[in-house]
Amino acid sequence: MNKLNKNLKFVFIVGGVLSGLGKGVVTASIGKLIKDSGYKITAIKIDPYVNVDAGTMRPTEHGEIFVTEDGGEIDQDFGTYERFLDINLSKNNNITTGKVYLNVIQKERALEYGGRDVKLIPDIVDEIKKMILYVSQNVDVAIVEVGGTTGDIENLIFLYAIRELMQEYTSTAIMVSYVPLLKNVGELKTKPTQHAMAKIRETGIFPDFIVIRSETGLDKPRIEKIARSCFIQKENIIDDPNIECIYELPIIFEKQKFGEKILKKLGLKYRNKNEEWKKFVNKIKNLNKKVKICLVGKYVSFGDAEHKDVYVSVIEAIKHASYYLRARPEIEQIFSIDIKKEKCKKILSKYDGIIIPGGFGETGVEGKIETIRYCRENNIPFLGLCFGMQLAVVEFARNVCGLNKAHTTEIEPNTSHPVIDILPEQEKLIKRKMYGATMRLGAWPTILKKGSKVFELYRKEKVSEIHRHRYEVNPKYIEILEKNGLVFSGKSPDSKLMEFLELPGHKFFIATQAHPEFKSRLLKPHPLFVGFIKSCL
Repeated sequence: MNKLNKNLKFVFIVGGVLSGLGKGVVTASIGKLIKDSGYKITAIKIDPYVNVDAGTMRPTEHGEIFVTEDGGEIDQDFGTYERFLDINLSKNNNITTGKVYLNVIQKERALEYGGRDVKLIPDIVDEIKKMILYVSQNVDVAIVEVGGTTGDIENLIFLYAIRELMQEYTSTAIMVSYVPLLKNVGELKTKPTQHAMAKIRETGIFPDFIVIRSETGLDKPRIEKIARSCFIQKENIIDDPNIECIYELPIIFEKQKFGEKILKKLGLKYRNKNEEWKKFVNKIKNLNKKVKICLVGKYVSFGDAEHKDVYVSVIEAIKHASYYLRARPEIEQIFSIDIKKEKCKKILSKYDGIIIPGGFGETGVEGKIETIRYCRENNIPFLGLCFGMQLAVVEFARNVCGLNKAHTTEIEPNTSHPVIDILPEQEKLIKRKMYGATMRLGAWPTILKKGSKVFELYRKEKVSEIHRHRYEVNPKYIEILEKNGLVFSGKSPDSKLMEFLELPGHKFFIATQAHPEFKSRLLKPHPLFVGFIKSCL
């Protein structure tokens, strides 16, 4: 491990009352304020599940699986961190119970504990601290978000480790809580926050600040009540009301001098340097043009609830590009299983552009293929991402090349025309059911074809994008696909893997094997999404 900054500071963020409050946005906004003051930061997320990482989790349960440049399949909050902070984080920044115990067990098997008893305290606690400190090298401030809520039994060992770090380093702790509005009496209730604060203090952690989520914003009586019952200064109770644009939150925090107060606790100076961010967010509030975009996917609902976080990076990338082009996006999600050939026009004709995002499995595949056909035949702007590119190849092979039975072997292993097939080096791993190790993951280089649409958008020949997939375009079918007009406009440096495709003459028909949405930022929208939205206006 490299030498730690001897003046390293920590900001620890814990949850109270319930999960899903937006701690990730709060964490990212705090990081934004500290970074804008000129300090080098990192963001760390503790997820107390026993999974080693999020790679094998169902999106309907966990939400989006975010992929880092170094190939980590991790919590979706890291997408929020990267979009707000404009930094690339490592898979090591996501610490899970599974990772911690795996490390300790492997050390025990290798006799690194000298044959003694291995215990929660000190060994698990020490491992947690080592993992936090490892990713805190060469930074001034490390911001650590603890997933879940106060009182969760799975969080306790992490809170114990945090308590020790707070004794060893200059630190501050922040609790994010919720004050519900009882509509039948029209009153904000603070009791859950009071209980949450009492619970977190039982662990030996005494937060300096409380960030309060609420529907309406806090009034003076509620602030005074929370301050008195939780032994927190009134000015350290920070209001986090519901807002339409999450990128406004750093500005709301700044108005309450939150960044300045945090840095004062850490013994650091506050410097306001986020004027560009403010100007851009203010522009977002005054957009006149509208653009209507449809996501046709598999993971759009769970029971009666609409899923809004499975494709969150795609949605944010659409917003970034739309805002850049001075347009307000209206984004709708459609379950691909509902799309049939005879219904395509009725369902899809009202949209300015359509995206097929990534996914796995057979559910709704034919609906996605019909969507792609409709876009291709009717000159509707289309962007395919990962699985969306693979199905674009399937659709083109079937309906243009005359290969009626063309398919991907992921869905139809015995297809007579496997235009999409498994990577050869992954086949053995899948047979051994080692699914978590079979992906082509992380950032990979691509060489773009000069004169192509993607070359025009990226404005350079060599690009790097993040991947998460097992299957590729079968090289045996490239000749017939190209002969019929499909252009593979981006390839791996050795030309063996097809990374981008497009249709010349179409308004916008581009697909990529990558996940460009993971690289989009508010002030640096991704060129593919900018090109797509521009074609929709």
